[in-house]
Formats: sequence, C-alpha cells, structure tokens
Amino acid sequence: MPENTAIPLDPRLAALGLTSPVALAPMAGITDLPTRQVVQSFGAGLVVSEMVASREMVEAKPSVRDRAELGADVTGTAVQIAGRDAYWMGEAAKLLAGQGARIIDINMGCPAKKVTGGLSGSALLRDHDHALRLIEAVVGAVDLPVTLKTRLGWDDHSRDTADLARRAEAAGIRMLTIHGRTRCQFYKGAADWGAIAPIVRAVDIPVLANGDITDAAAARCAIAQSGAAGVMVGRGAQGRPWALAQIAQALGHGAAPDVPTGSGLVHLVTEHYAALIDFYGAILGGRVARKHLGWYMDAAATPPDLRRRILTANATDVPALLPAALIPATRCAA
Repeated sequence: MPENTAIPLDPRLAALGLTSPVALAPMAGITDLPTRQVVQSFGAGLVVSEMVASREMVEAKPSVRDRAELGADVTGTAVQIAGRDAYWMGEAAKLLAGQGARIIDINMGCPAKKVTGGLSGSALLRDHDHALRLIEAVVGAVDLPVTLKTRLGWDDHSRDTADLARRAEAAGIRMLTIHGRTRCQFYKGAADWGAIAPIVRAVDIPVLANGDITDAAAARCAIAQSGAAGVMVGRGAQGRPWALAQIAQALGHGAAPDVPTGSGLVHLVTEHYAALIDFYGAILGGRVARKHLGWYMDAAATPPDLRRRILTANATDVPALLPAALIPATRCAA
C-alpha cells in the first residue's frame, strides 16, 4: 500500500462514533483517565479504558472504583470489562450504562496469568461456548454498542478465533479488535497481522488490527496484510501520546499534531504528572507516574543518574527536575 494513500474511515466505525481508524488500546495500569485525556488532547479515533473486573466493580471495591472513574461518558471513550460470570458481566454493563458509557468493550485477550487463572481474559479462547454466554449477557443487559477484544487463539494449535468472531457477531458484537498473537505468545515475537485476515473475512462487522503498531508504516502494513478497517495502538503510544494523531494524519485523517519539544515537552509532561498525582494521590500517583516518566525520558535520552534521581524523588520534587531530564541544554544545571 503506497505510503501516501488515504485510508477512508469505514462507515461501520463512524457509526460507532470513531473519528479516525486509529484507536488507543486498553493497557492495565497505563491507560487510566489522566493518560487517556492526554492522548485525546492530540486526537484519537477511540480510547479504551484499562480493564475493569466486573464483579469487583459492581461490589464497589475501592481499587476498582478508582479505575472506574473512567470518564465513561466522554465522547470517544469505550470502557473495558472482564470477568468469568455472566451475571456480574451483565450487572457491570448496566452500571456503566448508568454512568453514561458510550461503548462497552469485553476483554477476552489479556494473557496475564492472574487473569487467565481466574478463567477470564484470553482463557475464554479455550471455551467458546462460555465466552458466548458472557457476550450474550453483556449485549442483553444494555442498549449500547458492545465490542470485543481478543487474540488469534490460545496457542498455535488452536487459532480458531474466526469461529468465535462469527458467533460473537451473531450475538450482537459491533466491532472486534484482534491482537496478532496467541495467548501463549504473550508479547513475544512479532505480531502476525496476516493471521488476522481470516477473522476479517469471517465477519461483516469492522475489525481493528492490534499488536506492534508503532507508527504509520506499521499501521499501513497491518491494514494491508489483515484487511482490517483500522488499527489499535498500545505500547507504541507509551511516552508518545501524540502517536495516534500522527498515524491518523498519515492515513488521511486530521492535521498533523504539534509534537512538543523543549519547554513545550516539559509543560506536557509536568501536566501529565500533576494529573496523575491529583487522580491517585501523591504516594500511589508517584508510583504510577514512574513508568510514564521513564518512557518520556527514554525518548529524551536522559542520563542514567538523573533518571534514577527523578524516579526516586518525592512527588513534590519531580517537576523541578523535568527540564534537565527532557531538555539536554539544561542538564548542566541539574
């Protein structure tokens, strides 16, 4: 696919409220409300919340409720839920609908052992009948679009997600996102975008390709190999909240984002850091922010000693150190 060829916005995506064929993936411990707001400030076709456990959310466990300050009613936001019990999945969907959710996404792709060990996430790829019961419970509980994110299969011997996709569509799923790896691959090796193609051909609903989408070239390649209607970006946006807007612009959607440098970058990172501290509190917010600061400093080639100093500093001391970390010319003053 020529690099200057525009990728039209699929009408099926537009009907779901997407403004471009580039979405932000749900990432546990990363795509919280403050981070999604930063990404949306540059532009994103859709952003998806980090996964929320359905039963714990309904039972109002504080840690889950914190995550459930989801901005569910914000335009262009989907809320992702996970679980193994149809009752709790349906109840969580109802709760989110009451909070003004626009789209509910079902997680059947998380490969983490603590999730699959609880028969949730990608463990459901081993039991399509049960997966369908969960899908039917969520779709039947709300008058909202329900989408599904999953993988190619449990392992290389059971790449049978096309069957699940057909059944999910029949049950009312409106969009699929397929990560181009099996559960047993976790994040090893390269995403197999070509293996998504049989799933795309099996359904009439739109499919987003996910996995290793780091830039416009990767997005074009993933779409060409899979036939997907768009892409979902995960790790490619870490420390680069403007990446989705850059990819979308290269695909023919929107203007090129104003990528911050120098003092502009310092301002962005300071505001992101402050939002995390405000959202979580100084202690937890400081811990959560470390990964984001680390990604920003990776791109800025921050010296190791200064990096360590920032990542171990008190929350109140971090902002004053950011100029030296992010602008090479100021480092001698740090």
